[in-house]
Amino acid sequence: MTKKELYIRCSQYFSQAWPKAETELHFSSPYQLLVAVMLSAQCTDKRVNMVTPALFEAYPTVQDMAKAEADDILPYIKSVSYPNSKAAHLAQMARLVVERFNGEIPHDMDELQTLPGVGRKTANVMEAVAFGGQAMPVDTHVFRVSHRIGLVPERCTTPLSVEKELVKHFPHNVLSTAHHWLILHGRYVCTARSPKCDSCGLSDVCRYRKC
Repeated sequence: MTKKELYIRCSQYFSQAWPKAETELHFSSPYQLLVAVMLSAQCTDKRVNMVTPALFEAYPTVQDMAKAEADDILPYIKSVSYPNSKAAHLAQMARLVVERFNGEIPHDMDELQTLPGVGRKTANVMEAVAFGGQAMPVDTHVFRVSHRIGLVPERCTTPLSVEKELVKHFPHNVLSTAHHWLILHGRYVCTARSPKCDSCGLSDVCRYRKC
C-alpha cells in the first residue's frame, strides 16, 4: 500500500468511526479554551473539565484572571498535573494578554507562543479549534497513533517532524478534523497500553499490528 493509499484508507475509516470529531474540552470562548488547553498538558480532558467550571466562575474573563496571583488560582486547579507551574503560567498569560493584546487572545501562532505556558501544540489547538483554521497539533495520542499506523516514518522523532509529515499528506481542508480523529482513536482504541487491535478497523494495514 502506498503512502497516499494509506492516508485515504485511514481518512475513510476515521470519518466513519468518528463522524463528529471535535475537542472534548468544555469552553465557551477563546480565553476559556486557552486556559483549558494549558491545563490539559499531561492531564486528561476529563480532569480538566472537572476543574474549569469553578475556575471560570471565579475568573470569567481574561481581565479577571489578570488581576489574580498564582496563589489565588492554585486552589482551583490543584488536582491537575503540575498545578504550581500551571497556576503561574495562567496568571502570567492573562496579564500579558491584557497588557500586550488589549485583552484579546491573539490569533497569530507566533504571538500566541510568546505567552507563558503556550507552546506550538497549544497554539495549533487554538488555530484549529478556537479560530476555525486548519492545523495539526501533535500531542501524545497523535504522536503514538501516527507512528503505530505508519502514517509517519520512524525517523520522525519529534512532535514538529510528525506535524510536518501529517500536514504534507492529509488534505489541507481536513487537517483539524484529522487531528481530532487521531486523538480520539488514540484515546479510545489505539491506547498506550493494551491497544484494542481486535476491534480496530485499521488492524489489517497497521504497522504496529503487523510487528
